[in-house]
Amino acid sequence: MTKDRERPPLRRGWTTGSCATAAAKSAWSWLQTGQFPDPVTITLPNQRQVSFALDGCGQMGESAWARIIKDAGDDPDVTHGALITASVARGAAGQGVTFKAGEGVGVITRPGLPLPPGAPAINPVPRRMITQALMEITPQGADAIVTISIENGEALARQTLNPRLGIVGGLSILGTTGIVVPFSCSAWIDTIHRGIDVARASGLTHIAGSTGNTSEACVKAFYDLPDAALIEMGDFVGGMLKYLRQHPVPHLTIAGGIAKMAKLAQGHLDLHSSRTLADPGSLAIMAEKLGVTSEIREGMRRANTVLEAFQRANHPALGDLIAAEAASVTRACLAPSDIEVDVIVTDREGRIVGRTTPRPA
Repeated sequence: MTKDRERPPLRRGWTTGSCATAAAKSAWSWLQTGQFPDPVTITLPNQRQVSFALDGCGQMGESAWARIIKDAGDDPDVTHGALITASVARGAAGQGVTFKAGEGVGVITRPGLPLPPGAPAINPVPRRMITQALMEITPQGADAIVTISIENGEALARQTLNPRLGIVGGLSILGTTGIVVPFSCSAWIDTIHRGIDVARASGLTHIAGSTGNTSEACVKAFYDLPDAALIEMGDFVGGMLKYLRQHPVPHLTIAGGIAKMAKLAQGHLDLHSSRTLADPGSLAIMAEKLGVTSEIREGMRRANTVLEAFQRANHPALGDLIAAEAASVTRACLAPSDIEVDVIVTDREGRIVGRTTPRPA
């Protein structure tokens, strides 16, 4: 039996939206019945019913509150273990459910997100989940003011891309399915899309997708770009390019390390090491175009990594050729849009070792 078969499946968890929904439903129930359901059962968007245990509950003036500890399963989510509290008060007749950002929940300050500037960062699907949950208690309608808070949310938000998206003061209440799938790429790709939306709504004409912090710092300095123009695409260049094909900007820069840009040059749109392998032999073929000797090219083919092959070539134009071929693959993926494309290749120290365009004046 292989080690993969012996490894237990990763445990799924719950989104902040699901936790906020459960807390809000329990608090609303107390206002209507004098009872805090514990555990409290909610309905996910796929109509599955799940239950949450309360970590605490109580009354404060004419409001009721309930608290849930977020369990993100085996996903390395910064909000795993966070305390999510919903405080619910009765609203004016006919107003429906309204939402407020409590301590640790952010407020939107830039256009381009699903909600307008000034709105609490409680996303549309969690809003619908909360509204539905309250109406399960009062089917005739729910006129309620729901305030969501996350303990230490402002500090936790600094570990996310919220500040770059213009969400200030805390975290977002997220979730489209209510379930956290461990190591899912969907959340990251959604963040890429929202970053593009914000950049477009802000009128930016040039954005840069980077594979990591080193390449991002390099491209930011190279072009003097604002933070809102920086898209942390990670390994998901394909997810970024497919979205840009439908939501174009005039100018796109892609920046990344030698191995990942070599993968892109070979036509790979998923740059993760576990899903695609960079081929030192392909780098040797590029080197042949530059007149690198057959002896050196053979050593490149025997290299254990693309970085080793690049170093063995020791040719000043190889980085530029990687950038050019990566840019060609990018343009083909973006077609038929006419987005201007350039590529920057960096080493591990953040030095530029290849690019398709000269440094701007």
